[in-house]
Amino acid sequence: MSDVPETERDDCTDCFVLPGSGNTRISYLKNAGTVRDTWHTPDCPALAIMHINAEEGSRRIQEEEDWARGVFPAAHERLKQAAAAMPAGTAARPFIDALAELVQAQADATGFVVLPRWAEILERHFPPELPDPDHITD
Repeated sequence: MSDVPETERDDCTDCFVLPGSGNTRISYLKNAGTVRDTWHTPDCPALAIMHINAEEGSRRIQEEEDWARGVFPAAHERLKQAAAAMPAGTAARPFIDALAELVQAQADATGFVVLPRWAEILERHFPPELPDPDHITD
């Protein structure tokens, strides 16, 4: 099995340019093991639209990130207060504790909380049921 992925070429429907010096290649993963390349001239309308859409997407993501960073601390505090106010021993307590811990893990993370951390928290609050030793039969 080769480490080099298979590459397919799509022709741009605006500029129909071939690979070459001065042209721009846009590559993306089509599916596991196949890369799709499209070449564009520097003045290609499709390439310009792609750049505009990427810049707009980046701007929207930054706005959402800024908004979330602004509201998260207060929302997190409200969650902690609501969790602390719930009486112990209720059926909802494990859910409340797991949610509060997961939100705290997210607050402490610089990115996403990774799956192993999720699993650790959920295993702690919802451990697998062990067999009842009084009801084990050989």
